[in-house]
Amino acid sequence: MDRRVFLQRTGTLLAASTLPGISAFAEEKPTAGGRLVLPINRGWRYHPSKVAGADAPEFDDSVFEEVVIPHTNISLPWHSFNDKDYEFISTYRRRFRTPPDTQGKRIFVDFEGVMTASTVWINGVPLGEYKGGFTPFSFELTPHLRKDRENVLTVQVDSTERSDIPPFGYEIDYMTFGGIYREVSLRVVPALYLDNIFAHPKDVLSGKPALDVDCFLAGIAPHGDLVLEAELLDGERTLAKASRSFRVSSASDPDVADDPATSAPVYLSTETVNDPGKQTISFKEIDGVKLWDLASPNLYTVRVRLLRAGVVIDEDTRRIGFREAIFTDHGFSLNGKIVKLRGLDRHQTFPFAGQAMPARVQRQDAMILRHKLHCNIVRTSHYPQSRHFLDCCDEIGLLVLEEIPGWQHIGPEPWKLLAIDNVGRMVRRDWNHPAIILWGVRINESPDDHSFYTRTNALAHALDTTRQTGGIRNFKESELLEDVFTINDFGFPLRKPNHPRYLNTEFVGHTFPTKTTDDDERQREHTLRHARIHNQLASDPQYAGGIGWCAFDYNTHANFGAGDRICYHGVTDIFREPKPAAGFYKSQCDPSEEIVLEPAFHWANSDESTSFTEALVCSNCDHLKFYQRSNSLADNPWELIAELDPDRANFQYLKYPPFVLDRTKLQKPHRHVWGDLRIDGYLQGKQVASKTMSGLGVDQKFSLLPDDMALHADGADTTRVVLRVTDEFGAIRTYANDPIVFKLEGPASLIGDNPFGLIGGTGAIWIRAKTQAGSVRLTATHPRLGSQTIEFHLTAVPAELV
Repeated sequence: MDRRVFLQRTGTLLAASTLPGISAFAEEKPTAGGRLVLPINRGWRYHPSKVAGADAPEFDDSVFEEVVIPHTNISLPWHSFNDKDYEFISTYRRRFRTPPDTQGKRIFVDFEGVMTASTVWINGVPLGEYKGGFTPFSFELTPHLRKDRENVLTVQVDSTERSDIPPFGYEIDYMTFGGIYREVSLRVVPALYLDNIFAHPKDVLSGKPALDVDCFLAGIAPHGDLVLEAELLDGERTLAKASRSFRVSSASDPDVADDPATSAPVYLSTETVNDPGKQTISFKEIDGVKLWDLASPNLYTVRVRLLRAGVVIDEDTRRIGFREAIFTDHGFSLNGKIVKLRGLDRHQTFPFAGQAMPARVQRQDAMILRHKLHCNIVRTSHYPQSRHFLDCCDEIGLLVLEEIPGWQHIGPEPWKLLAIDNVGRMVRRDWNHPAIILWGVRINESPDDHSFYTRTNALAHALDTTRQTGGIRNFKESELLEDVFTINDFGFPLRKPNHPRYLNTEFVGHTFPTKTTDDDERQREHTLRHARIHNQLASDPQYAGGIGWCAFDYNTHANFGAGDRICYHGVTDIFREPKPAAGFYKSQCDPSEEIVLEPAFHWANSDESTSFTEALVCSNCDHLKFYQRSNSLADNPWELIAELDPDRANFQYLKYPPFVLDRTKLQKPHRHVWGDLRIDGYLQGKQVASKTMSGLGVDQKFSLLPDDMALHADGADTTRVVLRVTDEFGAIRTYANDPIVFKLEGPASLIGDNPFGLIGGTGAIWIRAKTQAGSVRLTATHPRLGSQTIEFHLTAVPAELV
């Protein structure tokens, strides 16, 4: 079938005004060559209702709340709330002046994510409705803008769970919250412009790789000669240049046909992959390129210029990496080397703010997964996630399986056409990310649908021939239309691979939810279940690896979770604070990266059904020594009570098995005398780590741990502040649940409860900058352990230009 016909039949051939303006998601500043990308995130007016007449330019919105994007339509508690609280229609308005010097140019508004359906007006003129909360969309404003006075952009946001829009129609095990929760920009481009760029390396293992740069042009082009120039940049240094000349002339294609005897313009459309608007620039045998790898995620920039008669008409850039990533019948291969995948699934939601978190917070999740948990892959369950998160994955070497929105349910044909469109928008937005190695083109855990999934898979392949596809199913008899059999398997032992390319994409999770306050027996078993799965995955090369369910606890609906609107499925809690199972993932890194010694217990004498029997420790050391001293007095001598090697009998395939100390086998005095515990870790006979836990059973210290101390005063920049109550050695006191009272001084707001009741001895709030530069002081007071104060510095940022 011809690709143009295929795309038309799938329903993805949409008007240009509704296609994502991809360039707006790559830049947040004016660029050369006639293009401007202007953020419009400040100065919005918001009302939590469907306001009649608000689309009219003269409407008085002075009673509306002034907000900054990203914005959640309602702030909520971290748990035990009604999900119907955020399911309503709200109204947003933004005034702006038409940018100067835009005569003859086109102006689009680009939305990166609005939950769930968006009806948009400009100066009272309806532009249309976009259905979908996880993918970007754009509308053209050009013919409706007023040059001499303010323009008014109005967005009516329907955040209800509409059955006509994926992932809705039945029920889903996560919350979607509401609002304009990702950034918004104005994009000013010339009449003929670069709509998108797809730079895909080739022959990367040859030593002198090649590069094809697909340039998608859109707009109105006068007849004549045009030139596309591309540069491959390493920072400011040019590694290679290439160009392509082409001529705009009449064509028989009805999309671009015109009378060759006239000077009538030609319209170049980019909605189909074989359209005349696509031009490819090829680089051959590039010298000096370093591969993108997990340990060395080298990134380069491709800059493309469109010229007419030597004058730059338009210019845009993309960031790329050179790597070969492919699933084989003997595992996943990155740059010719087999890598066992070890990762976790991620929901993009947060306490209190729902999904409306800015770049810094999105990036922090990637940092936690890669550097705190030492994962090498993340799955964006169950929808495309923030570009900021993906950008960070590129930068730190965290592989990504990205999938379309959905959860078990497939709707009727109009619903399917939206899901197919989601595939196209996901791929077109993210195809330059080297971290992404697999497109997920099925609805998570849905039944087979041959016709539907033939179309989703074919579209992903038509748009991107460089990546394989997968589709997350939960039954082994499922029809395989994609390249990789990706399956959720919550059993143990796991199913044996039934296809050559096989990846486990969920395990443990809902089968053993665990809270930070659960006793040691449950914490231990939770940790061991993750360890057992990864041990089995390591036993057979045909398992490409596994992605556990899941990284972080998350909000869910009433018929899921623990009855408080939380699924406690994570290896960390909803505040991103680690549970003992997080220590297992952390311990699986090479000691050259980090020496890990993480006890998977609370060190309480009776924190089990009877007494404390097994001390589980996750570590990449090769030997541990356990010491104890009675009465928790510092002048008491430490007494060696046990030495252990890793438990290779039960975890023979893991490179770094956990250690298990059976306290019932200790000599009698050591079994009954309680006190401080010290664990020393050794590598090749040398002590390299030590951790001490108090036997006193007393809360001793209260601390604040901010992720960042400096913020941008843009009204949106946000950072997390972790709260902890510990013993005298820094081990968290699991049953501390005291109320922490905050005092915030300066131009910032607090996202979270005040007072905040600790959960499992810990928790977190977030600090969000306002638009004034200066200092912010946060004082947190514990009822017995006193106060802690931290100070943030807010740096000034330029005003938005419109």
